[in-house]
Amino acid sequence: MRRPLLLVFFALALVTARAQSPSRLRQLTPSRTDTSQAQALPPPAAMPALRHPAVSRLRELRGQRDFQYVEVREEPAQASFWQRLLRWLWNLLRPALGSKGGQVGWNILFYGLMAATLVFAVLKFLQVDLTKAFGRAARAQPLAYEAGPENIHELNFADAIAQAEATGNLRLAVRLGYLQLLKLLTDRDLIAWQPNKTNQTYLHELVASQPSARAAFAERTRQFEYIWYGELPVPTTLYEQVRAGQRQLGQQLGAAGRQPHFA
Repeated sequence: MRRPLLLVFFALALVTARAQSPSRLRQLTPSRTDTSQAQALPPPAAMPALRHPAVSRLRELRGQRDFQYVEVREEPAQASFWQRLLRWLWNLLRPALGSKGGQVGWNILFYGLMAATLVFAVLKFLQVDLTKAFGRAARAQPLAYEAGPENIHELNFADAIAQAEATGNLRLAVRLGYLQLLKLLTDRDLIAWQPNKTNQTYLHELVASQPSARAAFAERTRQFEYIWYGELPVPTTLYEQVRAGQRQLGQQLGAAGRQPHFA
């Protein structure tokens, strides 16, 4: 009796569960309308409007030094001829100097000129006759005696100059006249003569002792070095002009120091 009742009760429970299952599924599963609403996205936000700074503010910022990253070299409004020439040479040589071979060639030229200048200065300081050093033949008359470091205190300048003029060796006469000036300056204690000193040394000594005679002695020195070391024939007119200058300076120094008459 109990078994049929249990079967009946079980059947009723099963029927009741089937009747309620669709409604639960509808509650758990969303409809198409709900799905479309769940998947809908909000509209995109509007782009912010761009702000442009004022033109006056931009001009002010450009004028500030902190915002200028390029150094501009100001050139003169009107360049001189030499400035334009140097600029043209630089524009001409810049492509060649920019290459490796151009840099090597420039270094060779630069250091070569420096070495040549140094050698020339040393030879001039030592009073080396450059014409003989390079093998050039002398174009003047040969000297009647060895023109080495003469002792100016042992020479008879009047007789030696007269003899040089008589033989036509005017270069030697100019040299003797210049040595006579050195003796006169030495006798007046204006210079300290030494056989190994240079003419430029005597000029510096004369500046300290007799500044007023420095210009005239510098001119006599220039004439002597041009005529003697240049080894050129001396025309009679040039010789008379040079000797007149030597006599004038000698008489001026002799009168000031009460020295004997200058030859």
